Formats: sequence, C-alpha cells, structure tokens
Amino acid sequence: MSVSIERLEPSRATPHAVGESPLWRADEQALYWVDIPARQLHCVTPADGIHRQWTFPEQIACFTFDAAGTLLAGCESGLFAARLGASDTVTESQWQRLAAPAFPASGMRFNDGRCDRQGRFWAGTMVQDMSLVSDVGALFRYDAEGRLSAPLVDRLVTQNGLGFSPDSRTMYLSDSHPARRRVWAFDFDAERGVIGAQRLFVDMNDYPGRPDGAAVDADGAYWTCANDGSRLLRFTPAGVLDREIVLPVSKPSMCAFGGRDFDTLFVTSIRPGVGANEHDGHVFAVRCGVQGLPEAPYAGALPVAG
Repeated sequence: MSVSIERLEPSRATPHAVGESPLWRADEQALYWVDIPARQLHCVTPADGIHRQWTFPEQIACFTFDAAGTLLAGCESGLFAARLGASDTVTESQWQRLAAPAFPASGMRFNDGRCDRQGRFWAGTMVQDMSLVSDVGALFRYDAEGRLSAPLVDRLVTQNGLGFSPDSRTMYLSDSHPARRRVWAFDFDAERGVIGAQRLFVDMNDYPGRPDGAAVDADGAYWTCANDGSRLLRFTPAGVLDREIVLPVSKPSMCAFGGRDFDTLFVTSIRPGVGANEHDGHVFAVRCGVQGLPEAPYAGALPVAG
C-alpha cells in the first residue's frame, strides 16, 4: 500500500518545540494543534494554507471544542474554556477555569486528552520534569454536566495515547515515559463513561520508540507515534503490529485523522534539543490508504468567557 508524507506548512521556517494534540474540525476543514512551551494554539486550513495562532496565559497541552466552537483546554492549572477571537492573544479575561484536580506535586500540567465518542473529555496529568520519573500523574474524566472526576487511573509517569474503539467498548491509554513504554486497553462502558478491566495491549519495549499520542482508525486499529523511533506503528485490535511507517522526524508526538474523507493522518512532532533535523518540530500529512473517524465534540455547553 503506497504512502505519501508531506509537510503541512512547507514554507514555515520556525519549528515547534513541542508540537502536540492535532485535532481536525470537519466543519472548518481545518487542523488545530498546540506548541506546549510556546503556550500557543495553531490552526491551518490545508485548502488555502492560511495559518492562525493564539497565545494563551499558560501552557495548553490538550483540547477539544463544544458544538458552538468554544475551546475546552487542559492546561497547567486546570481545565479552561475560551472563545477564540480575531486577536492572536487570549487574555486572562477571555478564558475561564472550569475545574482543577488537586495536583499532588509541583510542576505538573495536563498532557494528553480527547473526547470519547459520547462527548466526555478525558485527560491526564504529569510532572513536566520527566527526569524525576514521578508516578503521580492520573487520568480524569470531565463529563457533559461539567463535573471533573476523581482520578480514574493513577500512578502514571507520562500519561499519553488516549483512544476509543469505533464500537466504544475499549479505551486505550499509554505511559510514554522511557521507564514505562506500555499501552493498555480497558473495558469501556460507553453509556456510563466508566472504565473496567485493564489489560496490557502493547509492550513498546519490544518495538522502536515510546508510545506517544495515538489515533484509532475506522477498522479499530490503534496507531501510535513512536517517539524517539521516527515512525508510526499500527496495531490491530488484538495488539498485533501490522503496519509501520517511517517518518522524517525523530520524535513524532501525536496523530489524528482528518481531511475531507478522513483519509489523512496528521502528525505533530517535537524538536529535540540536540541533533535536530530540518523537519523536526513540524507537522506532517500522511496518506496511507486508511480511513479514520471524526472526533466527537465536547457534549456539554461551555461558558463563553470574556
């Protein structure tokens, strides 16, 4: 099966330090993503190449939108709602904190997050200094009624890899820290938004790289960005590797399906501090003959700040 890989913004000279959390909005035919340390949200409409960006008061790591287009973001100090405007800066008065967990350590933030297919927002936390190997991170659920759950999965070092099967019977979650490198599958009760039995899905110590952000395709296969492994890996629902795509970046960070027919995998990347190449820190469009599914928006109604 043929594969094409293209830079999303080939003329962009400035790479992202930590490009993350790509999200395709079908109603806009636009891709959104973040650069975490830059505190920026970016947007590109591939059809015309128009690029927009917004700078936030603090780091934004993961996000979604509600049906009205209000942003729901996992940041350093909690979950926030914000309405994006014409200005390239979101001020303190233009966003509203909705909820925050009791962070058990300093230097924490939210990391990877996405909605389940019923519109609940799931997001995890981590200690930003990965050298501490601190396992105080946890996974939370923010439901349509605006309630933040207690920790639902705990003892995570670097939470990542959230995904949901097409039939909503399985939730996937990974820990991408070099000391962990595992992906788990959980039984999922879609009606109640409750996770059940946990099992090891993939031990990435057996494969190149670490399991960073992920996406699930229309066939139920799980795609993970192999950070430090320069590739995308596709695992069947049985946890068997059946495809491997080498990328021109050393640290792919997260992937998401998009495009008019959801047949494009958009992949963000991190620029390493040493030995970066010309492509590291950029976003790529990978066409590999596989279709994905639309991401569900947040099912609640977010307040409009500002």
